[in-house]
Amino acid sequence: MTASPALVIESFRPADQAEVKRLILAGLAEHWGALDPAKNPDLNDIASTYADSVFLVARQDGRIIGTGALVPRDDGTAEIVRMSVAKDARRSGVGRAVLRALCARAAAREFGRVVLETTETWGEVIAFYLANGFQVTHRRGGDVYFALDLALSAVEGPASEAG
Repeated sequence: MTASPALVIESFRPADQAEVKRLILAGLAEHWGALDPAKNPDLNDIASTYADSVFLVARQDGRIIGTGALVPRDDGTAEIVRMSVAKDARRSGVGRAVLRALCARAAAREFGRVVLETTETWGEVIAFYLANGFQVTHRRGGDVYFALDLALSAVEGPASEAG
């Protein structure tokens, strides 16, 4: 039995643009069935859009298989957006590794709270966030909103984190 290649979590680079955009849009198309290109303008120039944020990629054997971004908000809060894992890499710890790395970065930047939202119909994603310590704060307009108080959680980034 051969060991799978190590997962590396690192910062987004402009050279990752096309691969990251493709990965995120594929996940959205899988969930929604069709995409409105006008709803994802932030993906046209990730480096510029997320210049004041942390945008991480999960790479295995040279291939990007996961993404996630941490966007500063008001009053000591950061928001996690653009979490995505390639279909063939789900349920293997990639999402958890990216999530932990983002939370570790949030703690290092002295954010006290991390928030995020997802669609109410995305049951497996809701279960994922709940299993990783996030709590539902409210529901509105078909979306579920979550928060994690970093002072009350044990935030650990993956050992393979780089960048």
